[in-house]
Amino acid sequence: MIPEISTRELLKLASGDYFSIQIYKFSGKFPGKKAYIQANLHGAEIVGNAVIYQLIQDFSALDPNQINGEIWLVPVCNPMSTNQRTHFFSTGRFNPHDGKDWNRIYWDYEKECNDLKSFAQTQIKLKTEKIRDNYLGKIQGAFAQQLTAIEKPSSVPYNYQYRYQLQSLCLDANYVIDIHSSSVKSIDYLYCFQSREESAKYFLLPYGILMNKYDGDAFDEAFMKPWLALEKQLAKLGRKIKFDLESWTLELGSGMEMNPESVIKGVRGIKNYLLHQGILNLNLEPSTTDIVLTEKSQIKNYYAPTGGMIKLTATLGSKVKLGEKLYEILSFNKTGELPSVIEVYAEANGLLFDLSSNQAVNQGEYVLGIMND
Repeated sequence: MIPEISTRELLKLASGDYFSIQIYKFSGKFPGKKAYIQANLHGAEIVGNAVIYQLIQDFSALDPNQINGEIWLVPVCNPMSTNQRTHFFSTGRFNPHDGKDWNRIYWDYEKECNDLKSFAQTQIKLKTEKIRDNYLGKIQGAFAQQLTAIEKPSSVPYNYQYRYQLQSLCLDANYVIDIHSSSVKSIDYLYCFQSREESAKYFLLPYGILMNKYDGDAFDEAFMKPWLALEKQLAKLGRKIKFDLESWTLELGSGMEMNPESVIKGVRGIKNYLLHQGILNLNLEPSTTDIVLTEKSQIKNYYAPTGGMIKLTATLGSKVKLGEKLYEILSFNKTGELPSVIEVYAEANGLLFDLSSNQAVNQGEYVLGIMND
């Protein structure tokens, strides 16, 4: 089947040129649920573009009756960040105009929903799908005010305009998948919301971070947080509901790389997840794999106690034990003394899941992260 392809303009430059995104929409023979998948929100995190390319190839080989509902694919979803460069290095993690992280700018309906309790009280006896439709209507009505602000003569800064364009594509989705990779060297893992742990097994990744605290400004959080808040409020009123809505961030490999193994894992996991959710109709049983989910509060970041050159002794993806040496810093000085070596040891057992790409560090700079047991 051939996808419907559309282009959406994001930003007009002083030169008259445009930054834009392209959307590939696969619609099945019958209506159903909607999956929205995007990649490259941060400029250096390019691996998801290869994942989406392969998904386009695979879905194009399907018949319309093999897809239930819709699948929307958006590669290179942030062309401004993708094109940011310093020498050979992609620097597109932050908006150059205001310094904000491109994944900390999104509109979170929960923050302005002041009548959630009273709304939940009016819905308590309704069917789950009816509650979902009613709440989605509230979200969409509030979201429309974002466009009103954009269209005023005074308008709004670009990050508000950009987030409106992206979020308008997925506000009505059932499943949102935001493909990232680490800004540093990393294993493949995912971020998972509490109460959605069972579905995490269908991405076939061995590790994940379970979010126990979030502010709603990240893309996956902005989609999911209002619905989690409604579920919590309904539970307080005695009605336990889990909406058929999920949001995920996949972290596939390292920045500025399209590691073939990470691409294969991403494609395999996403297709298996869509099979599990009934969007892909391939007469196959979805697979699961055991996944170790570490609470976000149990992630331990290690920062350089002094400046110098890093010599790693532990390796990426390895299990480390309390007291095990992680790395050494070759520390130089300007005091007429010989260089010294500072050794850094693990504070707890865990998995070394990411580490700095630059082995020359200033004091206080990030070196590595460990998922503590």
